[in-house]
Amino acid sequence: MKTKSCFLMCIFVSLLLCGAVLAHKVNLFAYVEAGKVYTESYFPDGSPVKGGKVLVYDSRNELLLEGVTDNGGLFSFDVPKVDDLTIVIEATMGHRNSFKLKKSEVETRK
Repeated sequence: MKTKSCFLMCIFVSLLLCGAVLAHKVNLFAYVEAGKVYTESYFPDGSPVKGGKVLVYDSRNELLLEGVTDNGGLFSFDVPKVDDLTIVIEATMGHRNSFKLKKSEVETRK
């Protein structure tokens, strides 16, 4: 009986921790259209990342540009270089995520 109670308590604590992890997640999506990269950043509840810092790196991890999301969680920029691009969003309270655009995606849509 004691083993069963301990097992149930472990499951309960694990479920609580999973919720805490999701609460600190931020989502980032990016796509290229007509030589411009468009990004959308939002939290799991769907609210936009307002004033989030956006960093764009090339395949050699060199910073190409940085910017800030608007009130809708959006940020766009001209393709800085035809290369693999890593786009990073830094939001409040340590929320951070990245999105990779392959060189082939950047080339074909430029």
